[in-house]
Amino acid sequence: VQLQASGGGLVQAGGLLTLSCAASGGTFSNYPMAWFRQAPGKQRDVVARINWSGSSTYYADSVKGRFAISRDSGKNTLYLRMNSLKPEDTAVYYCAASRDTGAYYTNLFEYWGQGTLVTVSS
Repeated sequence: VQLQASGGGLVQAGGLLTLSCAASGGTFSNYPMAWFRQAPGKQRDVVARINWSGSSTYYADSVKGRFAISRDSGKNTLYLRMNSLKPEDTAVYYCAASRDTGAYYTNLFEYWGQGTLVTVSS
């Protein structure tokens, strides 16, 4: 099972980026997925979660109204659209998945991508 995150880069404050996470080696259409981020010197925190069907989503307060998580089950791909980016959004972003549907509530994911760096300049 592998998760491959991509789409990070350097963007100016106020700009937008869309991250992608391609899943392979398994079918994740029935499982919850999430995006986490880790800024230098800080712990890894959840940014957004989505349940298996895409009908339920969760966002950290810091990104509500600016970020949108979505999934394309046919393509086994998770997305994170990030608008109105701020310098404090600078971090390595990780996608995660779980075969446990309860992970949407517990925030415990066992599969992780390698991370993609997002840098927002002021």
